[in-house]
Amino acid sequence: MIPSINESGDKTIGLLHYLYGPGRAEEHVDPHLVASFDGMAPDPGRADDFAAAIRDLALLLDQPVQALPPHARPAKHVWHTSVRAAPGDRALSDDEWADIARRVVAATGIDPGDGEPGCRWAAVRHADDHIHIVATRVCEDGSSPDDFRSYKRAQAECRLIEKELGLTLVNAGDGTAAKRPTSAERHKAERQGREQTAREELRETVRRAVAGAQSEAEFFDRLATAGLLVRKRFAPSGDLLGYKVALTDDRNKDDEPVFFPGSTLAPDLSLPRIRERWSADAQQDPTAALDDPTSTPNGPARARRRAATAAWQAVLVIDHGNDHQAAAHIAAAGEVLDALAKTSAAHTRKQLREAARAFERASRSHVRAERGHDRALRQAAHDLVYAGPALGRGEDGATTAMVIDMVAFLVITAAHWHGKRNHAQQAAAARKAAEHLRAAYQSAAQHPMAILHHRGRRLSQPLQHRQAAHLRQAVPELAEQILAEPGWHALAATLADAEAAGHEPAALLAEAVARRELDTADSVSDVLVWRLRRMADLPADASAMPEATSATPQTTGRPKRPSPQRSNRPGKPR
Repeated sequence: MIPSINESGDKTIGLLHYLYGPGRAEEHVDPHLVASFDGMAPDPGRADDFAAAIRDLALLLDQPVQALPPHARPAKHVWHTSVRAAPGDRALSDDEWADIARRVVAATGIDPGDGEPGCRWAAVRHADDHIHIVATRVCEDGSSPDDFRSYKRAQAECRLIEKELGLTLVNAGDGTAAKRPTSAERHKAERQGREQTAREELRETVRRAVAGAQSEAEFFDRLATAGLLVRKRFAPSGDLLGYKVALTDDRNKDDEPVFFPGSTLAPDLSLPRIRERWSADAQQDPTAALDDPTSTPNGPARARRRAATAAWQAVLVIDHGNDHQAAAHIAAAGEVLDALAKTSAAHTRKQLREAARAFERASRSHVRAERGHDRALRQAAHDLVYAGPALGRGEDGATTAMVIDMVAFLVITAAHWHGKRNHAQQAAAARKAAEHLRAAYQSAAQHPMAILHHRGRRLSQPLQHRQAAHLRQAVPELAEQILAEPGWHALAATLADAEAAGHEPAALLAEAVARRELDTADSVSDVLVWRLRRMADLPADASAMPEATSATPQTTGRPKRPSPQRSNRPGKPR
């Protein structure tokens, strides 16, 4: 149950006309009163003379305001809140909504009850899933209500109501979420046939533009390339202070573009917050500038390998670093998701976009991000963007599966981190993003894993037995589970490829398993396939490799080399 409070109105009758009217898109059905301050207020929705009844209701609510001398009346005296049930909740009765209205006005201090002076109010229902409460912010004795922090108080009361009525338990907000579109913005989008409101579309486009950006010039160039209208705000000195953006086809009644400042799209999209991303890089290591933003990192496949490595480094930091460094890596993970959504093939793009949208909420909390430590992840986002779109097959497609698998672990790690700190909304958002990443992985991995599965089944029996022995030697506690998984043959093929390349399979496998828990993996063998192929620098697309079907390693006479030693410390190249 979600309360939304607005205290800036100055015309009671104007708000009542809207609440009892048809709505901007004819969405108001059967508007009627469900409760009021005295239980006897006129209901325009049930009156024979609608105009007279709505005028009488407005005069009744305004009476304490009008009783004050003109100079003592508050300039903005109308208090308005909507209380909305969560999607999927049962339809509540008028009596239940009436009780909810009384509890909300009492909790917020608008009408506390128990003999204390209160304001006049009325609750109107014009849809199944919500009510509106309108009040005038002058008590019966002429005093002002004690409604300090009314939003927080309404939230707390709604949590109690949810439990008592068996409704969806909504995670409490912490003030770091992006502003929701208004009902007017939603109705406008519906009229125009848009899937998203202008605010949501702009927020997503700006987030993609900032992903991996390393300077103001690059950021604003990306906004222009995306087709947005951009206005910059300058100080008298000529210094750039801020910006706002608009869609070219989103116009107001005067046919002018509707602009949104970056800070109103999301708290971390204001220009000062965006600047923190690249300014911190120089402060952390002035000699290690990020790559030239116009350079191309050897194609999409190579960029995806680098991103998988950076994601693994970030997992280690979130697990073992301090909170401010972890928050920076979680925020930068959102940039990697935005870059992947922008550059991946069509069959994974929808789920990756949904993952990026969901994770946007998880990228901010009250833990301030210590920028600069997230440089590797932001570089990965930059590389993904400038490497260009990836194909759905071949090495591009296979490395897409590899990076999605690793980023999914990063997102799950972020969910655990938020959960331990009671960041309920952020943890829920990260878990939702992980669900979309799992779906994207299934699409991306289907073809490359089928190739590996086929290669594994074609291994000679002695070679298959040897890979199973390596598995039992390296991870005896997981061996039987992995051998029973459908992905075992793909893992066997990967172990054979690593052995043919000169690695010690058991040592490599033990290192891969030791890197992090596998309890959250849907398929342990799938996870190990991508970890091993990245660690051993094997092609992600195995179709171009010769099949290892013999019973002996293909070492061409040279001695077998052990797995390269890799540090588990955050920030070290892997």
